[in-house]
Amino acid sequence: MTVGKTPEGWTLVDNALTRNFEFDDFVAAFAFMTKVALLAEKADHHPSWHNVYNTVKISLNTHDAGDTVTDKDVALANEINACIA
Repeated sequence: MTVGKTPEGWTLVDNALTRNFEFDDFVAAFAFMTKVALLAEKADHHPSWHNVYNTVKISLNTHDAGDTVTDKDVALANEINACIA
C-alpha cells in the first residue's frame, strides 16, 4: 500500500510512525491521551503508547497489514497532531 507523507513531528522507527509528546503535567498528558483514545476508537485503529508523568510516546502501525505503516496510521497521526494544534 502506498503511504502518504510522514506527518509533521513523526518519524519512522522500526516500521512504525513514532512521536514523543511533552506536556506541563500529568493531567495535561492524560487529557491528551483521552482525546487520542476517542479518535482511535472512532477509527477502530489503536496506537501503542507509553506514558510517564508528563510525556506520552505514541507508535502507530497496522497489525493487519503485517505491522507496517499504512494510510490508516498517517491519517490517525494527522488527527493526533490536530489535538495539540
